[in-house]
Amino acid sequence: MLLLLLAAAAPPQLRAQVYGTDAHTVTVQVLPITVIGLSGGLVQLDVTAAQAEAGQDVMIVTDESTRLLWGTNSSGRKVTAASSLAAPRFTLLLRAVAPTRGLAAPEFPLDAVPRDLLLNVGRSSGSCALRYTGVARASQGTGTDTHVITFTIQSQ
Repeated sequence: MLLLLLAAAAPPQLRAQVYGTDAHTVTVQVLPITVIGLSGGLVQLDVTAAQAEAGQDVMIVTDESTRLLWGTNSSGRKVTAASSLAAPRFTLLLRAVAPTRGLAAPEFPLDAVPRDLLLNVGRSSGSCALRYTGVARASQGTGTDTHVITFTIQSQ
């Protein structure tokens, strides 16, 4: 009983044990992310007699076996494409087909100047098929153009 009376008369800080607390700040920062990839591998466009028509100078071959995949968390973005060849001998055209996000630009000839492939792809991830069209004229003779195509996500 005496112990209870002493405990009741003690100052409040001595009556109950107080547990310490502490806090800290955690920040989640998301930086601009831009990723781009290709699936489908090597594209080989062979212009053969199958694409030739008697009396016609132009021979055309097309391939859609490759897909472009991208992701970006920034708004106002587009995808451009350019070739490693500044002055190709034969024409190579490119067009994005059925993009899951954004708008496909019109088909264009590939050379070293980057051109718009997809517009309005900001803050999205998506994919599209790539339609490559090789155009050769019988009057150009034979030969080979080997392109390295570079795709870039950039501000619109």
